Amino acid sequence: MTLRTEIQDGVALVTLDRPERHNALDLDTAAQLAATWRAFRFDDAVRAVVLTGAGGRAFCTGIDRDAEVPQPPSPYSLDDPLLRIGPKTNDLWKPVIAAVDGMACGGAFYLLGEAEFLIASESATFFDPHTTYGMVSAYESILMAQRMPLGEIARMTLMGTAERLGAARAYEIGLVSELTAPGAAAEVALRRAAVLAAQPTGPVQGTVRALWAAKEAARAPALAHAPHLIALGNLPPDHQARLFAARPRHGDRNDGREDGTNGAREGERDSGRKGDREGREGREGREGRPPVR
Repeated sequence: MTLRTEIQDGVALVTLDRPERHNALDLDTAAQLAATWRAFRFDDAVRAVVLTGAGGRAFCTGIDRDAEVPQPPSPYSLDDPLLRIGPKTNDLWKPVIAAVDGMACGGAFYLLGEAEFLIASESATFFDPHTTYGMVSAYESILMAQRMPLGEIARMTLMGTAERLGAARAYEIGLVSELTAPGAAAEVALRRAAVLAAQPTGPVQGTVRALWAAKEAARAPALAHAPHLIALGNLPPDHQARLFAARPRHGDRNDGREDGTNGAREGERDSGRKGDREGREGREGREGRPPVR
């Protein structure tokens, strides 16, 4: 199994367990996620959920580049295996906290966009490589635009691999509600989830549903446009592949990053989405931002 689930004292810990692939999602893992959310609807032992990724290097890096996703020939149809991986899409209204360590990028936003709130470690980074590799960021940008100021999501999505949102900035703009030491995001999220699980579950679920009702008037019509924007704006798959093949490789120049790490480039080798999907690369948080508080 590439998805681990542990339930204790009303809290389910759901862990994406493909650390060797930076927790990129293959089709089996995507199906497991959908099935897990739907099962939780019937499980009275689950009153709150924490979603995280194994290994500490990444929360999730989108769909695995090795996943084969055949597409219908019609320009009016798009088969996206990540459309059903979120809890709200599967009619689960029990609260979900996302615990982010390391990279969260591209297709990870399908999950982050449907969590109640995010807790992240100081090592967390958020970025979206779609435009760099010839793809429209549609579903991802729509979901995250409801969590971030418009200028911030525009900068992150439009600049592709050239932009990386650090944990401190994500906290400042409200994308992340709480910062932790590296490696501690899941532990802290479990403590917060225990508080949620101790509340009467009916009122909690009703409040979750009310909060999301406030978003749906804008979200539903925006998402309806997404497949058409992707069909119109994506470069052909062979062109996407050439752009991805030309990316900087592990061990190439550091592009001015002071820490010398290449974790994002390593992540690129593992994952992607929509045909020749996402690569994983990006810069550290913007210069001049305040330190983590």
